Amino acid sequence: MIEFLQVSTTTASRADAERIAQELVTHRLAACVQIIGPVQSTYRWQGTVETVEEWLCQIKTTQNRWEALQQALRAIHPYEVPELVAVSIERGSPDYLNWLADQVDNQNP
Repeated sequence: MIEFLQVSTTTASRADAERIAQELVTHRLAACVQIIGPVQSTYRWQGTVETVEEWLCQIKTTQNRWEALQQALRAIHPYEVPELVAVSIERGSPDYLNWLADQVDNQNP
């Protein structure tokens, strides 16, 4: 049985988010990347509390593509430590999940 994931990452610019989305979908590491933003993020980085505007990418993929997606995202992401959080998709419409699985099938260029 195929396991589906929704992966989140943030970027400093819409252009970075669009570049990441294009790369992941082109290489069939993601079926879809939704870009949301801007959003405001507050976090501690190197001892300082930061508040910045970011763009959120919601990435739809499968567990089978998780390792390759992580490697690709680390290689193309401009952040030193990018957010990379995955949650299981427990349920979804069969038609959508079948489409998602077909899109990340690395047998199809």
